[in-house]
Amino acid sequence: QVQLVESGGGLVQAGASLRLSCATSRRIYGMGWFRQAPNKEREFVAGISWSGATTIYGDSVEGRFNISRDNDKNMMYLQMASLRPDDTAVYFCAARRGSHTSPRADEYDYWGQGIQVTVSS
Repeated sequence: QVQLVESGGGLVQAGASLRLSCATSRRIYGMGWFRQAPNKEREFVAGISWSGATTIYGDSVEGRFNISRDNDKNMMYLQMASLRPDDTAVYFCAARRGSHTSPRADEYDYWGQGIQVTVSS
């Protein structure tokens, strides 16, 4: 079993930056971030392959968010910039046994409990 723990969420103003972190209990392959706003479906945010060579982003965050990982520390990060009120959501860290990343939530095997990010206007 793999445990994932998110940190770094909080309340910020529109236009601000925030960095989320995800600590994993052991090395895991493809990873990603998803988010879910109230009364909305879970949305893919960003994904990163095991090596970090491949990164993918959801359309709504492309150019504003950056995903990265440090395999030596068993950590994954999401640097968020130019935050907007519609970025407000619970953000989830996810991991999968395959080495590739994916924008599909059903392809992930492990999930964190989520962390709240609130962007005020």
